[in-house]
This record gives sequence, structure tokens and C-alpha cells, in this order.
Amino acid sequence: MRKNDAGEGARPRPHAQRSARPVAAFATACAAVLAAAAVSVPAVAASGAAAQPVASAAAAPSAPDSASAMAASSGEVRNWYNDPFFALSSAPGACPQPLGPRMTKAEADDDAHYRVERGTTCWLAHKCTKPNSYLYDADIATAIRARFKGDASLAGTSVWITVQRRFVYAEGCAPAAFDRAALERRLAAIPDVDQVFVRLRADARARPPYKTWPPAR
Repeated sequence: MRKNDAGEGARPRPHAQRSARPVAAFATACAAVLAAAAVSVPAVAASGAAAQPVASAAAAPSAPDSASAMAASSGEVRNWYNDPFFALSSAPGACPQPLGPRMTKAEADDDAHYRVERGTTCWLAHKCTKPNSYLYDADIATAIRARFKGDASLAGTSVWITVQRRFVYAEGCAPAAFDRAALERRLAAIPDVDQVFVRLRADARARPPYKTWPPAR
């Protein structure tokens, strides 16, 4: 699933207006992104449990073997890029689980170019010290878990977190009285977070304000 691109950051300034950077610097940054693809990091499942390691979020999906290729061809939907996705809270009762970063292999392949383009925009605009904004996501997810561990303010809520290129999405269900603005402020205060989107359903009879799992076909 490709998340909204609204507010993803300023476009790179025209070449004539940017501070002079050797072409070699950009080549080095690109090489760093490609090198990051070789680094494995633990995947985080919707339940909060660690899954099998896969390639870095900045990289394209690895070439599937024959068995996984067959699964992919049948429309397998999963978190191909290992974007952080986990349950922050889980209240009793039914709450539709968000689709989060899960998508088909075809959608992941289609998204590969855009991830590289969007990811490097932050560095080109001199807003990131890392060469790709997706490289911040694992640390942001860890900080969110630590900040909200055992937090009483989440009582009665079922909230899932997705982190993609420094954007944080909080989706799920919460009572109407729940302070959504306070949650947004607290998430926005996490180091390196760029934007926060809070999409929580209050009425159990209402349609969720986010895409749900399993995906509609």
C-alpha cells in the first residue's frame, strides 16, 4: 500500500540555487542506499512480534525463489519492504486491523521507483543527514514503542502504527472522548518524525477511515 504523499517535504531546490555539491557526493549517497539493501533488520508484525529478517526498507524486494514466486503470482499480500508496523494498543472488542504497509508483489514492484525518489528527496533538500528517509524508520518505531509502553492514556483503544519515510500513521479504534490531538502531538515529538496522521474510528458502526486487512478485492 502506498501511503499518502501529502506533505512529504519540499522539492529539491533547483541546481543553480543549491549549495555546490560535487557529483561524487550524490553518487556516494546513492551507493549508501544500495549498500543498505544488504543490511537485514527484523520485521515487525501487526501483532508486535518479530518476523523473519528481510532487506532494508529503502531497497526493492529481493528476487523471489520459485516457491515464493508462485505465491506472489497468486496475489500474496505482505510487508515486502519491512516497513515498521505494529500494534501500539489492543482493547477488547472488534476493531478492523489496518492494511498498513502490506501489498501485493506487483504493487511492491510498482512502488520501488517511487520509494527511491521519495526517500532521497529529504537528503537532496538538506533536511536529512542520512541518504534516504526510510533509513530513519526503524529507530522511530523503537522510540514510539519505548515512549508508549504501558501508557494508561491508551486504555480502551486499539491502535496500530505504521512508519514510512519518517511519516507516522496511527490507525485503529478509540472512544470519542479519546484525545486524538494529544496522541498526534506526542508522536510528532519523537525525534526525526516528519509528519503524523491519526485515523481512529470512534463509532463501531462507521466505516474505518483507513484501508483494512484483509484487503478488499
